Amino acid sequence: MEQKRNTAVTIAGVTFKNPVMTASGTFGSGMEYGEFVDLNKLGAVVTKGVANVPWPGNPTPRVAETYGGMLNAIGLQNPGVDVFIKRDLEYLKQFDTKVIVNVCGKSVEDYVEVVERLGDEAVDMLEINVSCPNVKEGAIAFGQKADALFHITKEIKKKAKQPVIMKLSPNVTSIAEMAKAAEAAGADAISLINTITGMKIDIHRKQFALANRTGGLSGPAIKPVAVRMVYEASQAVNIPIIGMGGIANGEDAMEFMMAGATAVSVGAMNFVNPYATEETIQGIQDYMNQYNVNDINELIGCVK
Repeated sequence: MEQKRNTAVTIAGVTFKNPVMTASGTFGSGMEYGEFVDLNKLGAVVTKGVANVPWPGNPTPRVAETYGGMLNAIGLQNPGVDVFIKRDLEYLKQFDTKVIVNVCGKSVEDYVEVVERLGDEAVDMLEINVSCPNVKEGAIAFGQKADALFHITKEIKKKAKQPVIMKLSPNVTSIAEMAKAAEAAGADAISLINTITGMKIDIHRKQFALANRTGGLSGPAIKPVAVRMVYEASQAVNIPIIGMGGIANGEDAMEFMMAGATAVSVGAMNFVNPYATEETIQGIQDYMNQYNVNDINELIGCVK
């Protein structure tokens, strides 16, 4: 008889049946994937970014394929928090999975407004996307300066009723410094990495492949960078980490967990293979069976 192995992990008092989540912006709010993936099997659905008002996003073209990945400059297009609560949260309520809402904004006040609106909704955690351009700082992202990250984390924590995950940008000099700033300001967890800034030029048309010129690089190409940053962050802070960046299967997930992540998010691979999340969950179970691991928590940060 096959032994029952524990895949449950806990982050800031929230227990997930397994450590596999969707990465924000790659899964909508689950509606688009509902016919492929049994959302009940996922540890959590992490929604697309939600702002206080509708955002139109960037001009097209906004997506370009690259070796081992993709560039996107969607610009966080979203219908705003009111539509999100009525439509997306209503849809997610029918599933036995945790719901993490990704929050974006152009000022601290924008973020706080969304956080307050979600305070009494059926939301388990908030993931704060600090890669948004801070309009008051000349469009530099909130997540690129430690003091700005500290400030926004502290302000959100004052108002948030749910545990707060700060999603860190890799486009910084020291990821450890950013992780420490988030922890010092009271973040309950951090998630990393967000996309790496990249560019592609169409040499036949002699122009940028994206209307925005630059975009966020995601996919397998960024995985070694992501694993390194998760490890560095895990050595710097004591709060839990959700690791992401190029995860395609259970083996990739195990690499992040051994580097120090408590949970993982599958992102770009959802576009390539809509079953990637379920296959990653199965892959983790297969790994635990192969190496006779009874509790997934034994493997978190086991590589020092």
